[in-house]
Amino acid sequence: MLEDLRHLRALVDRADERLTDMTHRGGRLETTVAQIHVVLAEHSARFDRAEARLSRIEKRLGLAEA
Repeated sequence: MLEDLRHLRALVDRADERLTDMTHRGGRLETTVAQIHVVLAEHSARFDRAEARLSRIEKRLGLAEA
């Protein structure tokens, strides 16, 4: 009986370690996704500025449709 309890305790300890590891990995994944969102927002803003500049250039050169 005592051996069975020790075996069960070892299983619970391993499960706890795995859960802790998965929690840490999930946190790192959330951080990475947040960083990707920031980069995408920065790129979107840059594209918007480039589009506005291109529109002004087209208008000055008479290439833009009225």
